[in-house]
Parts: sequence; C-alpha cells; structure tokens
Amino acid sequence: MKHKIDGLSRQYQEALRKYLKQGPHASLQPAQGLGRQAIILGLETLDLARIHERAVITLVLPSDSPGTRAAMIRRAGTFFAEAITPIEKTHRAALDANVHLGQTNATLRQRIVELATSTRHLKAEIVQRKAAEKSLKHGERHYAELLEQSRRMQEQLRLLSRELLSAQEEERKKISRELHDVIAQTLAGINVRLAALRKEAAVSTQGLEQNIARTQELVQQSVDIVHRFARELRPTVLDDLGLIPALLTFMKSFREDTGIRVSLAAFAAVEQVTGDRRTVLYRVAQEALTNVARHAHASEAGVTILKVEDAICMKITDNGKGFYQERLSQGKKSKRLGLLGMRERVEMVNGKFTVESAPGKGTTIQAQIPLANDTHGGRKLATGVR
Repeated sequence: MKHKIDGLSRQYQEALRKYLKQGPHASLQPAQGLGRQAIILGLETLDLARIHERAVITLVLPSDSPGTRAAMIRRAGTFFAEAITPIEKTHRAALDANVHLGQTNATLRQRIVELATSTRHLKAEIVQRKAAEKSLKHGERHYAELLEQSRRMQEQLRLLSRELLSAQEEERKKISRELHDVIAQTLAGINVRLAALRKEAAVSTQGLEQNIARTQELVQQSVDIVHRFARELRPTVLDDLGLIPALLTFMKSFREDTGIRVSLAAFAAVEQVTGDRRTVLYRVAQEALTNVARHAHASEAGVTILKVEDAICMKITDNGKGFYQERLSQGKKSKRLGLLGMRERVEMVNGKFTVESAPGKGTTIQAQIPLANDTHGGRKLATGVR
C-alpha cells in the first residue's frame, strides 16, 4: 500500500509541475485523475493534502521572488481543489478538509517566508564568515612579518654583541701590547738609568745633569703615552671644556694622523645639553670619522651640528667612494659594527640615526637627538680644522 501511495505522490508532483509550467490555460483533468486514484487507494482529503504539501515545498523554490512564489502557491491551490473534487463528491467531510487545506496553505506560506528569511540570514552569515577569514589571514600575514622582523632584529643584536665583544677584546690586546712594549720598556729604561745615575753619583758628579735630563725625557714620554691612552678611552676635555673643544681636539689629531681635511660647524648652545647626549654626539662623530679614514678613501670630511625645532641634528659628510646601502649587511664586520654601534648610541637617548650613501657620491651620517629642556636655542658658532 505504501508503495502505491509513494507512486501516487510522484505522479501528483509531476502533474503539478507540468501544470505550473504550462501557465494559466493548463488543463486540470490530470488533477481530477489523481483524485480518482486517491479514492481507489482509499485516501482521504487530508492524505491528498499532505501529498500536495510535499509537492509544493519541493516545487516552490526559495530562490524565486516573493511574487512568483505567491502566484505559484495560488495556482497550486487551484490544482489541489480540482484534485479533491472527486473525493468531495464521495465524502461528506469535504468541507472540513477544505478548512484544513486553507490552514495548510497558510502554514505553507509561512514556512516559505521563514525559509526565505533563513536563507537571507545564512547568506549574511556567510559574508561575515568570509570577511572574518580574510581578516584572520591578513592578521596571520602581519604576525608572520612581525615575527620575521623580530628574528632579524635578534640576529642583528646577536651579531652586534659578538662583534662588540670581539672589538673589546682587540682593544684590550692593543692596550696590553702598548703597556708591555712601550710603557714597560720605558719604565725599565728609566730604572736602568736611575741605577747608573746612582753609581755615577757615588763616583763623580760629572755628566750627572745630562743623564738626569735624559731620564726626565723618558719619564715625559711615559706620561704622554698614558695621557694618549686616557684621551682615547675618555677625553677629559669633553667633561672639562665641552663638546666643541673636544671635537676640535680630536679633529686636529685626526688631521695629523690621516691627512684628511675636516671641518666643524656648530651652534654654541649645544654645550648646554646633558652629559649623556654630549657623549653620544662626540662618540658618533668620532666613530663616523674613523670609518671615513678606514673605508671611504676621502680627502675631505665635515661635521655640522644644528638646532632643528626641538632636536639637535648632527651630520657627518665625506667626499669618499660611498657604497650601496643594501650591500651593507654583506660588508666588512668592522664597518657594520661601527654603524650598529652609532645607531645603538643614538637610539639609547631616543634619537634617530640614518645613513645615506651611493657609489661615487660619498656618505652622509645623520644623528638627530631630542633637545628636551636642555637648550633654548643660540647663535651659530662656525669654526673648523684644516
């Protein structure tokens, strides 16, 4: 029996589909035939109403416009009314079935409306999920970029630490050699001369004054070497007289050692900056000029210190060979160490450090340090070493 009812349900759905497709002039005879088959199978109006309801749900699509769905439901109701006509003629309960049919149609319409609403909500949720997925992918890429940047900075920091330790060890070796080869030998010579003077004084005082003068020269040489070591480690003139005298003293020595002409232009109020900023400016200029002597093959260099709004801007320029900045990471370790050390010093006082260079166009190093409340401007002081 169930197999026959399923067959009738399929026939009903197919007949209704053709009726809806053919338009307003379609024949209703197939509906009457289906009603007679329902009577043969012993079906009631409610049974045929359930078959009709399943067929309508299948054929009326949520993607259709609301007007189209409403028209299809009305025409499907006409088809159903024709299909139950044979049953109404044979059953007294036709009136009750019609009432239920109306309720069924109303429920069907309500379900169709709810289905359309659910479809709209689903589409909106899909759009939101796609946007969330896109945002998540963008966040993942941004996180990966930050992670890679952090990795590069850590690698650069490790490199700087290793090279700083290496440079520190080399400097210690240099000082050790100087102390052993120069100071120790000079002091040993002084000791020998003092012993000789002691013997000569016991025998005769002739020539004693000349030997004392030679011994004093050795003592003065030792004092000069110790002073040179002290100036290289920390120039006292920087603390006693200020930044400009310290730079002039260094530039004079730099000119004598390298033959490179160097000039200085600065504004007088720069001397009012605090000690740590003054030290940073001095060390950056010192390291930059040292790099010029080692790598640039320059004949001239210049140091300019200006007040720019609420900051001190120091530029060190040269007319050397320059270099490709993107190749700096593959350059000599001493060159990388010098630039990394300068950058670290400047950033330590919340400053900004930049390098501009190109082959054949020299190099410009710029350090910009916040003034804070250290200075209030001042006249420009121009001076130089040639």
